[in-house]
Amino acid sequence: MDFGLVLQTDPPASRVVSLMKRAERSGFSYGWTFDSAVLWQEPFVIYSQILANTDRLKVGPMVTNPGTRTWEVTASTFATLNDMFGNRTVCGIGRGDSAMRVAGRKPNTLARISEAMKVIRALGSGREADLGGGTVVRFPWIKPGAELPVWMAAYGPKALKMTGEEADGFILQLADLYLTEYMVKAVKDAAVAAGRDPSEVKICVAAPAYVTEDDSPEALAHAREQCRWFGGMVGNHVADLVSKYGEHSAAVPDELTEYIKAREGYDYSHHGRADNPDTQFVPDEIVDRFCVIGPVEKHIEKLNALRELGVDQFAVYDMHDAQETVIDAYGSSVIPAVNS
Repeated sequence: MDFGLVLQTDPPASRVVSLMKRAERSGFSYGWTFDSAVLWQEPFVIYSQILANTDRLKVGPMVTNPGTRTWEVTASTFATLNDMFGNRTVCGIGRGDSAMRVAGRKPNTLARISEAMKVIRALGSGREADLGGGTVVRFPWIKPGAELPVWMAAYGPKALKMTGEEADGFILQLADLYLTEYMVKAVKDAAVAAGRDPSEVKICVAAPAYVTEDDSPEALAHAREQCRWFGGMVGNHVADLVSKYGEHSAAVPDELTEYIKAREGYDYSHHGRADNPDTQFVPDEIVDRFCVIGPVEKHIEKLNALRELGVDQFAVYDMHDAQETVIDAYGSSVIPAVNS
C-alpha cells in the first residue's frame, strides 16, 4: 500500500514543504494538498518547492476542479512540473466544493468534469485536445514519455460510475469499511462494464489519522475532537446527495446519509480545521468510522482491512495538533507493519 500526506497550503509555505520532506523520509510516496484559491495559498507554486526538495514524492491536489482555471492552464502547469521533475504529479479532480462556493459559484457538473479530465489528461501527456468549438491544440514543448494520470473524487452513484468509466484513479474521502467496500465495488463494476481492466483504476482512501498513546477514554476523546471536522467536510457532499436523491434512496446508502440530519449550516472559513464550530453535529461513531484513530495497532488493523478491500493508497489528512507525531508514527511503526 502507498501512503500519502494531505495538507492545507496555509502560510508559511516553508512549513508545508518541511512536512512533505518529513513525510518522504518516513516512507510516504504521495504529497497532496487542498486547492481553494480564496482560502489557501496557491498549491502549484508550492508543489515546485516540494518537488525540488524531495526525490521521489509525487504531488497533486486533493482536489482541483474544472471551474477555477481554464483546462489548458491546468494541464500546462502539471506538464511543466513533470518536465522539470520527471512525471511526479497526479491531477486529483472533483466538483469544487469549497473552491467554487467560496467564490460565489455552484460546484461543477459531472459533464464538465468529464470533458475537463479528457482535455487535461491529453494535453498533459503530450497529445492533442479540443478546447471546444473545434479549437484543437497541443503543447509543442512536451517531451516523449510525458504522463499525467487524472484521479477523480466521488461519492454519488453517477460520479462513482463515471470514475470507473473514465478516471485513472478513485479518491474516496472517508475510511469507513462498509462504505469503502460499497463504493470501490461500484467503481470497479463500472470499469468492467466500460471494457476497462478494473485493476487499472487506482483506489485512494483519504481520511484523518490520529495516533494516540493508548486507548483510554481521554486519549480517544481528544483524538475525536481533533478529527471531527472531517465529518463536517464530508457532510457538505452528503447534503448535496440528499438534496438530489432524497434521505432514503436506493442510490445512496443510509450509512452515508443518516448522520447529517442535525447539520444546520457550514462556514467555509473553518473548512478542514480542527476548531470548526459547524461540525458539532458529527457523532463520535462517525468520527471513528470515517477516520483512523487510536493506538498504532488500531491503525495497522484498519489499514490492513482497507487493503483487503482493494485500496492502493491511504492518504493521511494531517490537519490537527499532532502533525509531526502522526508522520513519525506512521514512518516508524504503521507503514513498515502494513507493508511487511
